[in-house]
Amino acid sequence: MNVRRLIPTTAVAGAVALGLMAVSACSGSDAAEGGDDGKLKVVASFYPMQYLAEQIGGANVSVTTLTKPGVEPHDLELGPRQTAELNDSGLILYLKGIQPAVDDAIAGSGAEHKVDAATLTTLESHGTGSGHDHGHEGGGHEEAAHEDEHGHESEAGADPHLWLDPAKYAEVAEGVGKALGKADPDHAADYTKNADALAAKLNALDAEFAQGLKDAKTRTFITTHSAFGYLAERYDLDQEGIAGVDPESEPSPARIKELQTIAKEEKVTTVFFETLASDRTAKTLAEDTGLRTDVLDPLEGITDRSKGDDYMEVMRSNLAALQKALGAE
Repeated sequence: MNVRRLIPTTAVAGAVALGLMAVSACSGSDAAEGGDDGKLKVVASFYPMQYLAEQIGGANVSVTTLTKPGVEPHDLELGPRQTAELNDSGLILYLKGIQPAVDDAIAGSGAEHKVDAATLTTLESHGTGSGHDHGHEGGGHEEAAHEDEHGHESEAGADPHLWLDPAKYAEVAEGVGKALGKADPDHAADYTKNADALAAKLNALDAEFAQGLKDAKTRTFITTHSAFGYLAERYDLDQEGIAGVDPESEPSPARIKELQTIAKEEKVTTVFFETLASDRTAKTLAEDTGLRTDVLDPLEGITDRSKGDDYMEVMRSNLAALQKALGAE
């Protein structure tokens, strides 16, 4: 899984304890009913969940995010105030497997409504190189959980980066609409309407990608962060990750040699890096192979370096970058 440095269990436990103390004076009914303004309090784990909550919740919700702009989501450490937000929320929207510290804190929170976006669609497994054998269906959520190479429990090695496939993200949007309706029945119709509208926009974006990439001269792209397995599978592309799901890890000499061969054979033009992690590895490989570098944003957060102000804009920037790199312009 795309998990880097785990937060020690004792630190998480301490944060949870402090958070519980901080909200001990708050009544459980306040969290369920909403804040003083009558809006449902929604806590989102990181940007892709925040975007869903804001778009679908609209004027009926007050959304806060645990991962502030510019913070690498996988490395997030929760403080007492953030843990208090969890316990004082009407609904928590998160994606299990991305942020282990968040997963642990949510498991220990007293919030009544907790929604793991991974349960709203079917997850799949994707390796460092997707190739034409893009992995297999992960069996949804019936497969037994296990500990990945970082010691964090995940579901059968499933890839959590579902939001980078607009069609799969649309499925999640529909599920979020239903979840908001359960947490706030008085506005269920609004949530359903907004979820349907967002799903329609995402499915239209899916069609843009399919049309924009169908005539690509090459189907292979190289990226530091193997976050694009769902996108590659959806549009019949081949993702080759430099160092797997961890963009900060160092690739082996054998992997570098393999990528040099792939770049030559598949007529690769560009090595992609992302905005929230170092571009050192990508630039080194590009220099060694005579390739260009460009940004392919995994959309784990929006900052002033992002090529767009929201999910839709950045995804269209990603499409333009892929079209240029794959010769599909």
